[in-house]
Amino acid sequence: MEKSTFYIVGKHAVTEALKNPNRKVLRIFLTEDSKKNLNRENQHLNLLKNIKIYYKTKKELDRYCSKDQITHQGLVAEVGHLDKLSLKDFIANNSMKKNLNLVALEEVTDPRNIGSIIRSAVSFNMDAIIVKERSFPKESKLLYKSASGCTELINIFEVSNINTTLKYLKSKNFWVSGFDSKGNKDFTQHDWNGNNILLFGSEGYGLNYQTKKNSDFLFRININKRVESLNISNSASVVFHYLNTKKNKS
Repeated sequence: MEKSTFYIVGKHAVTEALKNPNRKVLRIFLTEDSKKNLNRENQHLNLLKNIKIYYKTKKELDRYCSKDQITHQGLVAEVGHLDKLSLKDFIANNSMKKNLNLVALEEVTDPRNIGSIIRSAVSFNMDAIIVKERSFPKESKLLYKSASGCTELINIFEVSNINTTLKYLKSKNFWVSGFDSKGNKDFTQHDWNGNNILLFGSEGYGLNYQTKKNSDFLFRININKRVESLNISNSASVVFHYLNTKKNKS
């Protein structure tokens, strides 16, 4: 585990961190009311056991998130990083599973978008997320708030190079499907059998040339022609929902 610590804010982000046995929570800053609500909503878990608690007013807690323009909902926590996970170990441990859906984000940098994608990935039962290490704002309060606690509920693999990772996964019988507004096929017309990598590019320019070359398919999401494109988090949510529905029907 990395030794540095950072702050997360918000009811769901803090609550799920407290529930996660792999997440070190060093300190909690909270109001009297938020403590009562936390205990009432988690009566059988004793989430604050062995946690250092500091009572603060709402105004005092505002200082932790005023720069990010997000609300703390009466809860702020100082937490440690989770242990880094091995993608190769994950693949080996799930080698007998069929129809795995992994999400890969190439140069996606906006914390709100990443948090929303994480939340949708958990909501629609994606199996893991792969991010580029240098592009992943892993200490962003906005990311954790946008994810609404879901960072604790899915494996997130940080890799140094997305294209190298895609080549490795292809060698392990994964299909790589890139999503691009100029993709040559509507993604709902694909059978989606087997193990899949759902690949999304940056907010500004999408997938780069080399990543497109490493993709087995390039799909588009059909939308109203008067609209240029969807926000990346919205695009991801549409895809995740469709694949989850399709898997549940099979």
